[in-house]
Amino acid sequence: MSTSATPPRSLAEALRVRDDASLGALLRARPDLITPVPTDLTQLATRAGTRASVVRALERLDRFALQTAEALAVAGEPASYAELLGLLAGDAGEPAVAGALPRALGTLREQALVWGEDERLRLVRTARELLAPSPQHPSPTGLGPTVQEAAAGMSPGRIQEIVTAAGLPSTHDSVTAVAALTGLFTDRKRMAALLAGLPEESLEVLRRLVWGPPYGQVTADPAARLRRLLDIGLLLPTAPGTVVLPREVALHLRGGLAHRITEPLPPAVEPVATHRPQVVDTTAAGQAYTALATVEELLKDWDEGGPVVLRAGGLSVRDLKRTAVALDVSEPVAAFWVELAYAAGLLASDGEADERYAATPAYDEWLERPSAERWVRLVEAWLTATRTAGLVGGRDTKDRTLSALGPGLDRSAAPEVRHRVLTLLAGLPEGASPSAESVQARLRWERPLRGPQRDDDLRSRLTEWTLSEAELLGVTGRGALSAQGRALWGAAPARTPRKEPSGPGDKLPVHHHTVPPVEPLSPPEQAVASAAAARLLAPLLPEPLDHVLLQADLTAVAPGPLQRHLADVLDVLADVESKGGATVYRFTPGSVRRALDAGQAASDLHAFLTAHSRTPVPQPLAYLIDDVARRHGHLRVGAASAYVRCDDDALLNEILADKRAAGLGLRRLAPTVLAAQADPAALLEGLRQMGFAPAAESAEGDVLIARAHAHRTPPRTAPEPVPDGPPVPDTTLLSAAIRAIRAGDLASTTPRKESPDHGTTGELPRTSSAETLATMQAAVLTNEALWIGYVNAEGSASQRVIAPIRVEGGFVTAYDHTADEVRTYPLHRITGVAELADD
Repeated sequence: MSTSATPPRSLAEALRVRDDASLGALLRARPDLITPVPTDLTQLATRAGTRASVVRALERLDRFALQTAEALAVAGEPASYAELLGLLAGDAGEPAVAGALPRALGTLREQALVWGEDERLRLVRTARELLAPSPQHPSPTGLGPTVQEAAAGMSPGRIQEIVTAAGLPSTHDSVTAVAALTGLFTDRKRMAALLAGLPEESLEVLRRLVWGPPYGQVTADPAARLRRLLDIGLLLPTAPGTVVLPREVALHLRGGLAHRITEPLPPAVEPVATHRPQVVDTTAAGQAYTALATVEELLKDWDEGGPVVLRAGGLSVRDLKRTAVALDVSEPVAAFWVELAYAAGLLASDGEADERYAATPAYDEWLERPSAERWVRLVEAWLTATRTAGLVGGRDTKDRTLSALGPGLDRSAAPEVRHRVLTLLAGLPEGASPSAESVQARLRWERPLRGPQRDDDLRSRLTEWTLSEAELLGVTGRGALSAQGRALWGAAPARTPRKEPSGPGDKLPVHHHTVPPVEPLSPPEQAVASAAAARLLAPLLPEPLDHVLLQADLTAVAPGPLQRHLADVLDVLADVESKGGATVYRFTPGSVRRALDAGQAASDLHAFLTAHSRTPVPQPLAYLIDDVARRHGHLRVGAASAYVRCDDDALLNEILADKRAAGLGLRRLAPTVLAAQADPAALLEGLRQMGFAPAAESAEGDVLIARAHAHRTPPRTAPEPVPDGPPVPDTTLLSAAIRAIRAGDLASTTPRKESPDHGTTGELPRTSSAETLATMQAAVLTNEALWIGYVNAEGSASQRVIAPIRVEGGFVTAYDHTADEVRTYPLHRITGVAELADD
């Protein structure tokens, strides 16, 4: 950072002496300051002091940086570095505080919350107003007002009485009396002597107030222990029946500490268990495989059209329960998988009149990718998603239930919390898993809650959900970050933290974390990291099998994941009986008929099973296929209202005689035809329940082949994450913004010549068209620079420093120092012009 011989008198002047690297660090830390780009450094300083921007900056400080700002808010203005150190380290001089303070102060300086030299530190006024103690907004320090602030409403006579009772000489005015009392309370030796003369009962009153809250209630006739404290000003009245412990008194009793517990260093994230890296990786790979299988099963279940979209959006509670049963998971876990598939763009609403959820065309593309690449896509979607499945089932601000896939689930802090949790895990040795409590404590230090701690702290819940979701996805295994998780996260040793200052005079920006904070990877870096993660995961995933084991009890065992074609055919030909390490399929008359309805012939089924079974096709299974195929289609059901026809009139007689056919409303139209009152679908189902194997036929008399209809939505994009404030500017935008701010500041601060008509008010005067033209023409001849006001085609006004080169046709061509290039400006858009001073 540049230095100046003259101490800055304002934040704008402090920003003016910064170099480009320091300004860039400020704009990265507080990107809201360049939305839009300020015209000059004065406007940048003004924007940095607005309430909304300061609140946002304070909320993103770590605990010790925030404690440093809180200490400055109760210190004198300006405060010296030594005074600030005393408030944080106390009389004992805690070494850890002394070592960490330069870094915390560097962070506050970097973010323009503090400015000034070490002997004249100033907290930005808005930050002081937010952090300073007041009856309406108590300070986290627990301190009350100063003697001067507390005595502001007291009568001069009463102040003189307190001064006299405290053993000080009387003064001629209240200002010197308050100053004398303040001097007494800040003098450690005299203050110790004053307290030594108090009874123990009075000292106990002070001890109860010393750490806050500093306010207490008294009656109109206070007890003797209180009367003595009131007489000598150790308690000062603030309102009828209310007294306060002055800040100076509390600091003496605290040993100079502004906080009861000062936390200069982040709590360490200690591992509670260590596993072999191979165990972690294989466990995580097993979870990754389960994650892929679960998402596939979910979307396969919704293949022909999923649940109906609620009128307000989202899944109904009943549909979520049904999905949880189908996936054999709990409802919160089912909500996570549904939201993950939605975030990855694999499912969406179809937009029809009877709106339903269904898989998107992107799902079919996703299925064609190798398993490791499909897993990477899911994890990348999870890392950046702001939709938070853990909120499902909770209530919004209007006391409405939050539903899966519904509105109100976006939390902009979610990606940042996931980023920090995985960064902390990456900082541990391979195979080490931390306790959730230590991770929570670390994140609470990094982003402390301003105000009382609450049980429903969102960041704490996000941390808990991140740890469990990372385990579900296979990013972690047994609580430790897996090798594929490290690769995907880009946890490379080369990503080093910035240099930290070593003393109070060093103002380089720093972040005091045991694990250095890292920025999210850029898109090219993320592509490389994703490819590396896929390469690491691929050998750990089971290879798809091309065979099953057929058994004599009409079951088939798949000893692992099956190739997609084999799995699709088996899903039609058999029913899944159990899942796990091996999937068990059961063949039934209904499942075989389902395959025949889909257009398969008995010979096709025999050939398929022979080709894909490592064991001979059992005789009972061959008989089952032949028996169902022999009876399949013997009865034909078509649409009249509905009819049944069969060449075997004895079979029709059997149907008419069956009591179970009473509800179908059957009657004979011809020896080989029965008419029904039920529709064809109900008639088919009724006959199948009676044990027959009817087939549907078309109006032309051909057998209808029932194929599964895969319902897809129109092309849909994945939901965009909700940003947590303005995005961090990239290097190109940052350089352009700094150049524009510098140039605008040059235009606004460059001295100009005195004009007999306009004087030197420091403001750019408005000039007529004739004056503007004449000044421009003269500057072309003398090669002088000018200060102009300019309004562009969008109506945006700015000030610029230009060196005119040519004036013709109503335009001036000039070298623009603001943009560092030659530009042409219409003269009618120049609102004013002034000559710059020679120096």
